[in-house]
Amino acid sequence: MRPPPPSASAAPEMRGIWTVIGASSAGTLIEWYDFYIFGSLATVLAGAFFPKGDAFASLLYTLATFATGFLVRPFGALVFGRIGDIVGRKYAFLVTLLIMGGSTTAIGLLPTYEQVGVLAPILLVALRLLQGLALGGEYGGAATYVAEHAPQHRRGFYTSFIQTTATLGLFVSLGVILLCRTQLGEQQFVEWGWRLPFLGSIVLVVFSYAIRRKLQESPVFAALKAGGRTSARPIRDSFGNRANLRLVLLALFGATMGQGVVWYTGQFYALYFLQTVLKVDYVLANQIVACALLAATPFFVVFGALSDRVGRKPLMLAGCLLAVATWIPIYQAMGEAATAAGGPQALRLGVLVFVQVLYVTLVYGPIAAFLVELFPARIRYTSMSLPYHIGNGVFGGLVPLIGVWAVKHFDNRYAGLWYPMAIASITVFVGALFVRERRDTDLAD
Repeated sequence: MRPPPPSASAAPEMRGIWTVIGASSAGTLIEWYDFYIFGSLATVLAGAFFPKGDAFASLLYTLATFATGFLVRPFGALVFGRIGDIVGRKYAFLVTLLIMGGSTTAIGLLPTYEQVGVLAPILLVALRLLQGLALGGEYGGAATYVAEHAPQHRRGFYTSFIQTTATLGLFVSLGVILLCRTQLGEQQFVEWGWRLPFLGSIVLVVFSYAIRRKLQESPVFAALKAGGRTSARPIRDSFGNRANLRLVLLALFGATMGQGVVWYTGQFYALYFLQTVLKVDYVLANQIVACALLAATPFFVVFGALSDRVGRKPLMLAGCLLAVATWIPIYQAMGEAATAAGGPQALRLGVLVFVQVLYVTLVYGPIAAFLVELFPARIRYTSMSLPYHIGNGVFGGLVPLIGVWAVKHFDNRYAGLWYPMAIASITVFVGALFVRERRDTDLAD
């Protein structure tokens, strides 16, 4: 049964909610775009920043560099989560936007391995670490900020717009890269054109920063600060408190790590599988994934809104369970479609990737509302950001690297699925037994 709307005195201030969502989502989309350009260009960057000669080794090195950005995200969650719980949500995600934009633009200016040798990959890793730190602080701030503006009975719906930004960021990165690649031609793009998607980020960042500066602090945090109830030591209060630490662990093992592997398998690993295992043409592979992403994106909002009625937990666990049960058949069908007589069956491949992204929308659409509702307001930013970024940044971010390595090591084209299937299975088990539905929680508490 749908809960009744909150009373006027208890409901968060709703004036300008779409302005809040638009400004928060635009900035978060840009940060995801910046973060994912790197992954979308992995095969090109491998040749620019690592020694030529062994293409597979260079790709692994590039994917490892890509993974460093994920591994450092939990540290960004701690740094900016603390700032967000002490200074404010708005200030924290303004700073992360500038760090991300500066780092991404700088990647577009880096010298290549042929120009400066080993210094090139060192500088690339350093900038990738800064990107990871920034993203570690961005998501928790944006999700918390929107949720603390939204009415209780529509929280899943409104926060789901933040959830679309990661997939849209990947979609935009693929679109920009395809545009540059087709306009410049393959040779020019590989030589210098790959820099343009990085350099163009600065325009988007300046635009988004100007919009975000005009936002007010979230009403929940403003009330906490006015009442002197903010935490002076949010890291200690989040992880030194046994009851809250239990919630952090449940969020990680019962939700975010499964969501993370479903996300990166359905979107990034599917792309690498098409390119490196099935040998589908680079442009066609990107077009297939981009179309699947675009078609599936509305379902983030559909499932976010549905979670307001049926709860966050059933949808998230259903997405994980469906993925575990069907990934192998889906990837077998992809192999058949890619090697069909007459060339790859693009439509069939697109449908198979779309199904995987649909699983992503099931687990990812409701998860912002789920995480925000799990923790008390005074330590919410810090508490929710860490399990989210460990689940996504570590467990999810390692999917492409482990998957590409496993296929080669075990000489089995489906070996790359074993790792995400194991992680998603653990989440189904822990989530079903130990995670409690909390969609009616008052965020002011």
